[in-house]
Amino acid sequence: MTTRTFESVAVGQVLGDLVLPITRSLIVAGALASRDYQDVHHDSVLSKERGSPDIFMNILTTNGLVGRYVTDWTGPGGFLKKVDIRLGAPNYPDDTMTLRGEVIETADDPADPTRGVVTVKLAGSNSIGDHVVGTVLVSLPREAS
Repeated sequence: MTTRTFESVAVGQVLGDLVLPITRSLIVAGALASRDYQDVHHDSVLSKERGSPDIFMNILTTNGLVGRYVTDWTGPGGFLKKVDIRLGAPNYPDDTMTLRGEVIETADDPADPTRGVVTVKLAGSNSIGDHVVGTVLVSLPREAS
């Protein structure tokens, strides 16, 4: 896998789409992995009693998927500096979420002159709307001079 460098990125550059099937297993496994034992993330009967059509994905799973999306794009040399997201429409089982992103800013990394910081604006939508919107700051290595 190739690592994206800071110089290879430009404002306006679009990241490829990441299409994710939202399965019941993904929702439950994400909740368990993040130690979120709220019944709305694993018990459809109790979720419905609380007014939801079904179980739904928690924010920690969404945060992990956002991180995966950006670091898959950067390659192994990129690392996340900041993830700033908001949730909207829930991710229910048997739907699909598509993550899309665009580079909106590039800057020097004041903490490390061998790296630059890229700001990616992103959204993840499903059949009922935007599940997640936000920005991610990711650090990329500079090309060797």
